[in-house]
Amino acid sequence: MSKVLLAYVVADGLFLLMGIFMIAFSVIVQNIQFEVPTEGQQAARNLLYQRFPLTAGIVNAVFIFVTFLFTIPGVITPARGWLKLGGWMTTVCGIFSLIIGLDLWIMTLKTKGDFAPFYFSQPPEIQELMQSAFKCCGYFNSTSPAFITDDICSSPAAAALMRPCSTPITSFANVLIDNIFTAVFGMVGVDVVLIMATACLLKERRERERFRHIDEKTGLVGF
Repeated sequence: MSKVLLAYVVADGLFLLMGIFMIAFSVIVQNIQFEVPTEGQQAARNLLYQRFPLTAGIVNAVFIFVTFLFTIPGVITPARGWLKLGGWMTTVCGIFSLIIGLDLWIMTLKTKGDFAPFYFSQPPEIQELMQSAFKCCGYFNSTSPAFITDDICSSPAAAALMRPCSTPITSFANVLIDNIFTAVFGMVGVDVVLIMATACLLKERRERERFRHIDEKTGLVGF
């Protein structure tokens, strides 16, 4: 096995692992996003998960698996057609992943406003969990929506002195989403590596085919 082919196989393996990670994350999050939370950070995280493009992630992962299957003939046969097809399909996967990553990144730019309807729609006990976890009262302020009376927000005067929940929740959300879209952009990097490995392997096979034709013309085949 040539070094170029070995590099291609390694990149292809990482590409497959990327698809496994993406579908595993998407399916797990889909299963837990509507769980009844027991503490405030879990409540905020579940609400954030409900905004994630999970279906798009599953679709992209499935297309990654299909693409991987199409790359196998390119490894075990000298034909360049399978490699070219795999390269184009990998490009589509990379663009798809990039769009998902950009969608998550854009989400961080408007977290405070977009999260508000989710917070407002929660029952008092869920809002209280978030108030306790993030040590805050209300969302935009202690009256919008009206704070839930608890140990943190024991009275209107005490609540007015506390920070609104939008500030710590936005910080929490941005850290969570930053980690995820960074991982997605890392997957795009794997796509780029595989595309480059495909191009190098195509070049190697084209040169070998050219030299084989030269040998055939000069009668050196078999010597």
